[in-house]
Amino acid sequence: MKPVSVIGLGLSPKDLTDAHLALIRQADVLVGGKRHLAFFHDVSALKRDITRDLKGAVAFIRNHMAERSVVVLASGDPLFYGIGALLIRSLGPENVRICPNISSVSAAFARIREPWQDACVLSLHGSFDRPVLLKALARSDKIALLTGPDRSPAWLAAFLLEREITDFEMCVLEQMGTETEQVAWYDLPLAAGHPFADPNVVILKRRPDARKPVPFYPGMPDHHFEHQRGLITKSEVRAVTLSKLRLCAAPHVMWDLGAGSGSVSVEAALMMQNGEVVAVEQHPDRVAQIRTNREKFGAVNLSVVEAVLPDGLGSLPRPDRVFIGGGGKNLGTIIRAAASRLSENGVIVANTVLLQNIGVAMNTLKELGFDTEITQIQVSTGNPMPWGERLAAQNPVWIISGFREEGKER
Repeated sequence: MKPVSVIGLGLSPKDLTDAHLALIRQADVLVGGKRHLAFFHDVSALKRDITRDLKGAVAFIRNHMAERSVVVLASGDPLFYGIGALLIRSLGPENVRICPNISSVSAAFARIREPWQDACVLSLHGSFDRPVLLKALARSDKIALLTGPDRSPAWLAAFLLEREITDFEMCVLEQMGTETEQVAWYDLPLAAGHPFADPNVVILKRRPDARKPVPFYPGMPDHHFEHQRGLITKSEVRAVTLSKLRLCAAPHVMWDLGAGSGSVSVEAALMMQNGEVVAVEQHPDRVAQIRTNREKFGAVNLSVVEAVLPDGLGSLPRPDRVFIGGGGKNLGTIIRAAASRLSENGVIVANTVLLQNIGVAMNTLKELGFDTEITQIQVSTGNPMPWGERLAAQNPVWIISGFREEGKER
């Protein structure tokens, strides 16, 4: 069995070496995209176009590699979001020879004369991982993205604007290596409505004047958040609440229902860097406060929805964690609505200061098949006196937690 040669074309056939060209000319079978095969129309090899049916392409290669010399043409570098990895997994590393070349990302940074050893590189093709993109937007000052027809530069610009992420400059590099190559920097509103030619690469570079997020730690002081007349989950209660939600590194979705100032939402989003948080709040002034706090702390994986509960939940992504900080007389209805959407092994946590709602929360969760626990917290904080300090008691808060194990009745 002859090893399959996977040759990276770089930006165009001009980037091929003599060794690359010799392998292509000697091939019995030539596999690649239509655009790639068109470059070698004069090669007499049997040709196979690679379409979305990658399994069929792999099967075709496997059927011909035993007795024929098979060459696969790949864009850029075969092992950089390319077909090389798929062929190594499918055929075995001993049956694949990789011939590397210039990647589109290295070429893009060369075009704008920008070092890229500190860049985050992502692909928006195929099974797009939204939490990974949000994490990169929160942590990285320089991001390169391989776009596609379904998630174009215009889609990316609209995505950033929708989430009010405006501290990046955007460069779009279209059809690099061709006579129609275009390299330009765009304002996000302009890019969101602009048609771009494929293939293209986007580089996001954080503006030098972008506001630096405030350093984060769990249970941050209340005065760090913009809030209204003390309507905020207090620092110590917030820290315990986040613990009861069992937040982790998994790509979970959390709902914060009746989010108020968004203090729980913000801290949860900063802890769930592989996940997303949706804050639902009915009052426009508090919605504005959530957005202000989101920007202050750089919680880009936090989205805000203005709605009156339990309405507005049907269009939200299915949650793995739900926090209910405001329910009032509708708490039971809100719990039922949230539980109907909750993922298996999900968690619901409800905080209340009302005695009547303790039973509502506990009984509703139990009726829905949740394992429950209740914790009561009453925090006293030190206040200065003319000589020494005294402790001032805050209102007691009950934290009711419900845990749904896989297979439990809803």
